[in-house]
Amino acid sequence: MLLLTAEKIRKSYSEKILLNDVVLGINDGDKIGVIGINGTGKSTLLKIVAGLETPDSGTITKSGGVRVGYLPQNPVFEDGVTVLKQVMHGISEQQRESKEYECKSILTKLGITDFDEPVSHLSGGQKKRVSMASALVTPVEVLVLDEPTNHMDNDMVDWLESYLARYTGAILMVTHDRYFLDRVTNKIVELQDGNLYAYQANYTKYLQLKMEREEMTVASERKRQSLLSKELEWIQRGARARSTKQRFRVERFEEMSEQTVNLEQSKLKMSSMSSRLGKKIIEIDNISKRYGDRQLVHNFSYNLLRDDRIGIIGANGCGKSTLLRMIIGTVAADSGSVSIGETVRIGYFSQECEEMDTSQRAIDYIKNISAEVLMPEGTLTATQMLEKFLFSADSQYSTIGRLSGGERRRLYLLGILMQAPNILLFDEPTNDLDIQTLTILEDYLQDFSGAVIVVSHDRYFLDKVVEHIFAFEQNGEIHDYVGGYSDYMARNKQNPPETPKAVESKPKVSYRSKSDKLKFTFKEQREYEEIDDIIAALEEQIAAADHGIVKEASNYVLLSKLIAQKAALETELTAKMERWVYLNDLNDKIEEQNNNR
Repeated sequence: MLLLTAEKIRKSYSEKILLNDVVLGINDGDKIGVIGINGTGKSTLLKIVAGLETPDSGTITKSGGVRVGYLPQNPVFEDGVTVLKQVMHGISEQQRESKEYECKSILTKLGITDFDEPVSHLSGGQKKRVSMASALVTPVEVLVLDEPTNHMDNDMVDWLESYLARYTGAILMVTHDRYFLDRVTNKIVELQDGNLYAYQANYTKYLQLKMEREEMTVASERKRQSLLSKELEWIQRGARARSTKQRFRVERFEEMSEQTVNLEQSKLKMSSMSSRLGKKIIEIDNISKRYGDRQLVHNFSYNLLRDDRIGIIGANGCGKSTLLRMIIGTVAADSGSVSIGETVRIGYFSQECEEMDTSQRAIDYIKNISAEVLMPEGTLTATQMLEKFLFSADSQYSTIGRLSGGERRRLYLLGILMQAPNILLFDEPTNDLDIQTLTILEDYLQDFSGAVIVVSHDRYFLDKVVEHIFAFEQNGEIHDYVGGYSDYMARNKQNPPETPKAVESKPKVSYRSKSDKLKFTFKEQREYEEIDDIIAALEEQIAAADHGIVKEASNYVLLSKLIAQKAALETELTAKMERWVYLNDLNDKIEEQNNNR
């Protein structure tokens, strides 16, 4: 069933055309990933579909009763609103009591456990996760998500991936996480030069289909050039367009000559630029760091090697960024030392790009770092380097504040590389960077002549770049594992650690008072006895809704209500199934406890 249609959508800013007569249809069950270079209009397209921005021309048509939910990149909340109140904002009064458990459960999965805390007290990443929880629990038929995996650790991304893979509504999302795209989406749309290209495929299949499309385009252009050559040869022999046939051939040549095919798509190019590196790199000797009663890093030592490729993982707040800052010296260790070699030049890519002045022009930002840089192909000016990084002449003279979030990150990355560092430290480099930039960055890092240390939740990026993992585990312990992220996960599945891996293991929602002796509360006991019948009743109602959808296929108004009813029932069933698992697990533990007495 077609839920929403975007028809001939046009949108431009100044002289730049972002969307040029774009057409997009969203059907029930579609899980669409939107990809494209930063600044091409992906977020703009999402806002137009969600009804938050008006196109210059074109229409958005929704089927009767279709609701659209939206997760922005940078959510804004009212002052004074609490976490739970914000998450339940889009839920009707009649459903709030039944939905409260689901809201708390999802918040806990996303690492938010203080439900009464004002949202204004949260960090930017925590606010994004609160907004995500609100989007997931609010009943809608089309869910629009802008960079849903940003500010989430690997465990949260794994959970969200599973949740959205079984989500019953339609999804339209922008994300750079390629594993996420591969496992969640069933359709990819690519925004390029104002045009939208659709592929009925996940990310892996999309790569294959895109390559085939581009090969066909190249073949067609080669054929056109061959025909042009023949026509030109005929005209140059002195044809005098006397006959109708001759005039036709001259006109055809002129028409073919005017056709243009963009074979040379804009591609980010990076060449390795670094300075000489001596024998001594970075020596980390027994460093520790504590904030209050939280031990972030405990007695960590490591001697960095010239060609190291290290990925740092762990739960949000465990101390990954603090470790990087201790290495570069902006945060002092409580004990131990970090010794840096004389020839070491560190390039540090922070999460926030905090040193960027948004009133400054992009060209001035780069010139202040270096007016030119020595590259393998010769000396290049700041303007030439910006062009290599896909900044047009207009965007080079735009202020940083007018650039998209991804374009700012790309500019920030260029600024770091212009310093010709020989050691690179990255703190969440994949946030807001488009897939093409990430792919080129990955290739650049593989050829980089110095060491690389990267904090990232992007599993694909870690697998492609790093050769061993620093994993934050209990009480600030950091363990070194050989291999990429998938190797680390496979090893842990075979040999699960006896203690929690993360410094801040995600607390579970407590539904009963803590006691040395496990037992059901009165409410839990009653719920345990009734939950099988409740689940069976929900399954019967879903089956009845399915029957009604088939029966009332021609009644558009009733059909929309039945689809919405089914979606609500399936969401409730998912929550009840999770609750069933919890109660049965608790019952098994109670029985085991009683049997051992």
